[in-house]
Amino acid sequence: MSNGESEDREVRERIASLIHATERSRAPVSDDELQKLKAAASRLDQMLKAVADADAQALKNAAARLDQLLAKIGTGKDVSADVKRKRDEQTKRESGEP
Repeated sequence: MSNGESEDREVRERIASLIHATERSRAPVSDDELQKLKAAASRLDQMLKAVADADAQALKNAAARLDQLLAKIGTGKDVSADVKRKRDEQTKRESGEP
C-alpha cells in the first residue's frame, strides 16, 4: 500500500470514527441529513482520488524526464542546459511569473 493510500485510509477511518462518536452522542440523523452526508462523503472521495491521480501523473512525468536525462548522460551528452532550463521554469512557476 502506498503512502498516499495509507493516508487516504487513515482520513476515512478518522471521519468514520467521528461520525460514529457523533451518532452515539446525538439524536438520530434524519434521512435528508444522511443523504447530504453521503453526498459530501462522495465528493470528498472524488477529490481525494483526483489528488491521488494528479500526484501519480506528476510522478510519471518526473520519471519520464529523469529517464530522458539519464539516456542523454549515457550517450555522453551534456544535460546541464536542460537541468538549468527546467530549474528556471520551476522557479518562475513558484514565484507566479507567467
